[in-house]
Amino acid sequence: MEAIRADRGKIAFLDQRKLPLETTYVECHDCQSVASAIKEMVVRGAPAIGAAAAYGMALAAASLMHLDGELFLAGLAEAAHGLKATRPTAVNLSWAVERMLSVARTQAGREPRQVADMLWEEAERIAAEDIAINKKIGDSGAKLLPQEVRILTHCNAGALATVGYGTALGVIRSAVAAGKKVIVFAGETRPYLQGARLTAWELMQDNIPVTLIADNMAGYLMQKGAVDAVLVGADRIAANGDVANKIGTYSLAVLARAHGLPFYVAAPLSTFDLTIASGDDIPIEERAAAELTEIAGVRIAPENVAVYNPAFDVTPAAYITAIITEAGVIAEPTPEKIKRLFTVHGHE
Repeated sequence: MEAIRADRGKIAFLDQRKLPLETTYVECHDCQSVASAIKEMVVRGAPAIGAAAAYGMALAAASLMHLDGELFLAGLAEAAHGLKATRPTAVNLSWAVERMLSVARTQAGREPRQVADMLWEEAERIAAEDIAINKKIGDSGAKLLPQEVRILTHCNAGALATVGYGTALGVIRSAVAAGKKVIVFAGETRPYLQGARLTAWELMQDNIPVTLIADNMAGYLMQKGAVDAVLVGADRIAANGDVANKIGTYSLAVLARAHGLPFYVAAPLSTFDLTIASGDDIPIEERAAAELTEIAGVRIAPENVAVYNPAFDVTPAAYITAIITEAGVIAEPTPEKIKRLFTVHGHE
């Protein structure tokens, strides 16, 4: 499965709004349509929207090649602003956009056409790196799991949420490849149902045993001794190790702590935001009321009911057993451990 298909001058996204009932792609030929695809959840998942935004910047550059140097850069900055505004919580998006802007600025003396070519190549590099990074995350995380393990996951942090392989589901894939017996419980993940529609479908495509549960069944499963670990992805990680992820993640972390279960987060280094001291400062996206009051366009709630629909919550670092990255595992994350990892790997 490919969440993103790129060909010079265009990009196609697997329309995740229609899965699992329909497999179709949405083609984008300009930055504006990429921004719309991100905003409307055609493409979703922190690493995936980062790569998508990088391609959006490349398409913007192609449309601005007729301008001189300063106007070209100004146009790119405007495109960057529009892309960043689409999904404020996932930091991979702004990370990728800033990386693309940095390339453009360092090559400012070249002809815009040359810079546009370089930006397309940089977007392809970001996409290729994501797959390689996810496989490293998978291999590191698989070592934490016992030979037989029942994992509860939330939302979708698999190949559909990345360029390929996945973060949390990448750990599961690597564990299965290593010969471990893995059973997955996928929480449905209300209100957008990424667990029911995407994670369950994705794991079934790979013949990995998966059982779908309603979100409010998680505590009961833990109480019955049916879960050995919780494994999720992340959309932004603060400097102290607090993790923003899909709404409902914090509840699972509290339940895992109450039942003595490990709670693992799998995420690339690009998901860390060291400019933010703690989760209190992470912006939380609020989405449309219809996502909560309707399912597949069918209304399930009273007309005019008040709705609160935050898309993410924050899990304090104290509830996290380990954060699994491509550079290694951060056990019981603290600001000092995170800073040390970034310093050692030259990301600071």
